[in-house]
Amino acid sequence: MPELNDPAVIHRLLTTPGRWAVVGLSTNTARAAYSVASYLQELGQEIVPVHPSAPTVHGAAGVATVLDVPPPVDVVDVFVNSSHAGPVVDHAIEVGAGAVWLQLGVVDEAAAARALAAGLDVVMDRCPAIEGRRLGLPRR
Repeated sequence: MPELNDPAVIHRLLTTPGRWAVVGLSTNTARAAYSVASYLQELGQEIVPVHPSAPTVHGAAGVATVLDVPPPVDVVDVFVNSSHAGPVVDHAIEVGAGAVWLQLGVVDEAAAARALAAGLDVVMDRCPAIEGRRLGLPRR
């Protein structure tokens, strides 16, 4: 069974190109999601903004929910309040995502347990940009 915040998983998710559904990403440049999504693109990741208004961000067309992201969904990156994270994680499980990444400050132990039980890799209360810099990952 996968393990929460496994360092090898964090490294693999950040270094293996994939499609990241970034939930909560909008055109608001003051939000952390905006800069983290840009950083993910610099690492070679494809981003899909997921937001009810479905904006285009960083040149990527948005969708309203995780259920609308074209497959495959490699990582669902969750930038919503912890109280709203559970349904997003459930959608990640439903679409067959490979991993769920709950951002720094986003904690939902029950949702993480459901994702782990469903076989998804789970990173919780961590930031991909902080982890990538800690690992010294090169930007493209």
